[in-house]
Amino acid sequence: MVMKKTCHFIVFISVCSFAVYSGITQSEPEYTTALLGEDVILPCTFSFPEGTPVPYVVQWQKQDVKIPIYIWYDGYPPHAGEGYEGRASLAGLAALNLTSVREADQGWYECKVYFLNRPPDSPKNGSWVHLDVLAPPHFKLKPPDTVYVKVGESVTLNCEAIGTPLPVISWTKDNLPLQPSPSIQITASELRINNIQQSDIGDYLCVASNKEGKVSALTKVIVAGPAVITVPPRNTSKLEGGKVEFICEAKALPANITHRWYHNGVDITQLSWLESRSLIRKDGLLFINPLTAEDSGLYTCEVSNGIGNPDSASAYLSVEYPARVTYSPTIQYLPAGLSGILRCYVQANPPFQFINWTKDRRPFDPNANPGVITLNNGSLLFQRVSHEHQGRYRCTPYNVHGTAGTSNIMEVLVRDPPMFIVKPHDTYQKPVNSEVKMPCVGSGQPKPTVVWRRADGEKLPRERAIIRGGNLTIKGLRKEDHGRYECVLENEIATLVTSTLLLVEGTTPHAPTNVTVNTSSFDATLTWLPAYDGNYEQTYVIWYRLADQGISEWRTVRVVPEGSTTVTLYNLQPDTEYEFQVLSRNILGDGLFSPIVKARTKTWDYLGGVYPTDAYGATYIPTVQKPSGPKPWPPRNVTVIKGNLGVVISWQAPKNQTVPVAFYFVESRTDDGQWQRWGPIRDETSYLMSSLTGGQTYHFRVYAYSIMSVGSASPEVIYHAAGDDESHGRNKAITAGVVGGVLFFIVAIILSICAVKICNKRKRRKAEKAYKMVTCSVTDQRNGGHSHTGSPLPIKKRKKGTASVFTLVCANENISEC
Repeated sequence: MVMKKTCHFIVFISVCSFAVYSGITQSEPEYTTALLGEDVILPCTFSFPEGTPVPYVVQWQKQDVKIPIYIWYDGYPPHAGEGYEGRASLAGLAALNLTSVREADQGWYECKVYFLNRPPDSPKNGSWVHLDVLAPPHFKLKPPDTVYVKVGESVTLNCEAIGTPLPVISWTKDNLPLQPSPSIQITASELRINNIQQSDIGDYLCVASNKEGKVSALTKVIVAGPAVITVPPRNTSKLEGGKVEFICEAKALPANITHRWYHNGVDITQLSWLESRSLIRKDGLLFINPLTAEDSGLYTCEVSNGIGNPDSASAYLSVEYPARVTYSPTIQYLPAGLSGILRCYVQANPPFQFINWTKDRRPFDPNANPGVITLNNGSLLFQRVSHEHQGRYRCTPYNVHGTAGTSNIMEVLVRDPPMFIVKPHDTYQKPVNSEVKMPCVGSGQPKPTVVWRRADGEKLPRERAIIRGGNLTIKGLRKEDHGRYECVLENEIATLVTSTLLLVEGTTPHAPTNVTVNTSSFDATLTWLPAYDGNYEQTYVIWYRLADQGISEWRTVRVVPEGSTTVTLYNLQPDTEYEFQVLSRNILGDGLFSPIVKARTKTWDYLGGVYPTDAYGATYIPTVQKPSGPKPWPPRNVTVIKGNLGVVISWQAPKNQTVPVAFYFVESRTDDGQWQRWGPIRDETSYLMSSLTGGQTYHFRVYAYSIMSVGSASPEVIYHAAGDDESHGRNKAITAGVVGGVLFFIVAIILSICAVKICNKRKRRKAEKAYKMVTCSVTDQRNGGHSHTGSPLPIKKRKKGTASVFTLVCANENISEC
């Protein structure tokens, strides 16, 4: 131990001697503080070798910076590193003068002094200095001035600051300190608010502070709202050639509103004839210049800021102009002896007030000519055309803005009209696969043409229909040939039309017509008109399905009573579009479908709505095909109890009754099985389940349903159903208990009898002993004899109390045997 201490001392002396010899001065690191933007001097402690000044080089190094930030040597220009140009200089022998201190200047600095007239391996002088730059906080990242949110959303406000000392971040809401909570998380760089409610709306202030100062940033959290039109466009009337301005002012949060304008439902940017004359300003104003008559119509302004549904408002533009003639036929024919009309094709806004007529360049007053009437559209009606009405006519319309001019000359020629010589019958009734011939002949000058057509617009059967001399013949009649046919007699003078009905017997019915649908929330009532029945009584089948869901299956309902032309379909989904069509049929088979009619059921008021009823007025639970609307809360306090008839699952209604519960479903499964459903359960909060397998563990849960939605499941309840082995063991235990009880009872009786016998035996022995004592043999002193066998004479029964006398006698006589 003494040797070890001696060695340590020798080493210590050697190190100290080397330090003195080398001129190294050991010093502790220094700490210097400077304010941001001020000047600071970083000291450097060193000593010359042997106390004699020699040439030297000063080098300042900053920690984590590879290149020296400042190098000085007498007689040479100093070198300053990047970022230190013009700010670093030498103060005194080796101190560093640093001006305009920055936050980045903070850190460790090392001063190194090299002596040039010493060997390269001579030690260096120098010291370490730590510079603290005191800086007030300033934001590295701060939240926006305004944040728009929706109720139920989450929002994150970022707030990060730097400074020396490191700033502390704190938050306030509406000038009150904000504390963390389950919905509010505060970290060093952000504030997060989850599931924002109305109470979370307000002004949030982020404050960054240290001892040098503090800064703050205010953010307004505002409930975002869709764009709403505050000043809608107004109906207006303008003259053609003028200009119009439609105002459409709107407000929104946020206020990034987009305006779109439509003309009669079409975006005006898609209308080339209007796009070149229209302009939409940023504030939504629509400007059109110059106006034309075609610009009249409905203009719709639509505003949106990306939140909610766009808001819209419409106004009607009426472009007014003088009355004008749009078309003037060169020649018009009127039928002699018939009524005829001389038309003046007029366009005007506002409507024309009157029309001036001229005939053969002279004024023509209809009121002054008997049999000539002015119609509401300005045309002239000649009740019975004669050759006097021939001539050259012109019309000039007027309205409040005057007239745009007179029509061209229209020459009226009176000619004999065509006429029917032979007409078809009113009705033709023929069986299927037969032939029908319908005549039609006419005359006139010029000779009229005869054309056959179907009144419903369908084409005549090309291969089976023949027209010769005006007669129509249809061969091989089919079901589709049924209908009304028209014969048209036409020339330049007039057009005459006559019609006939063709009934094709022995066919399936034709398609019903005029199908209409009236809906409520859960049902739809269809009405229709019957078509031709093929000469047999017809019935109907309703086909319906969900619309706009691809190829979905049709459902069918037979209409009763048979022959009825109205029916109500029940158990439909609210606010859902359906497709309906009616199929007719008779004894020969199915007819044709009616055209498909679409109709949407009405929205159901789940708060105050009435449950649907069927044709008998009884309420029913509709089938939910697409859950929608608010959901009821889950049932509470589910319990499972074993009863005499099975297991009873009971529960309590949801705590929140805002959404009414229509019915419940109970679901159960074993540990490794699938969920099975039981229900629906109405007007009850319990369910008896009797078919449980013994020895299994069951999981139960309950769902609450509204008319259109299903809520969350209740918490699961676990129940263990007893098995046969358990029941057998329990029965054996009961039987063993009963048998054991009986045996115990028998043993107790036997023991009781034995005890009684033993006690009686003991009593009898005591009595016999006492008897012997009384009846013991007495020595007859008179005879001088002693008998051990008892008295030779029988002892008679003594009266009560004599036993004591004999006992006393025996005692006095010393009788040994008693």
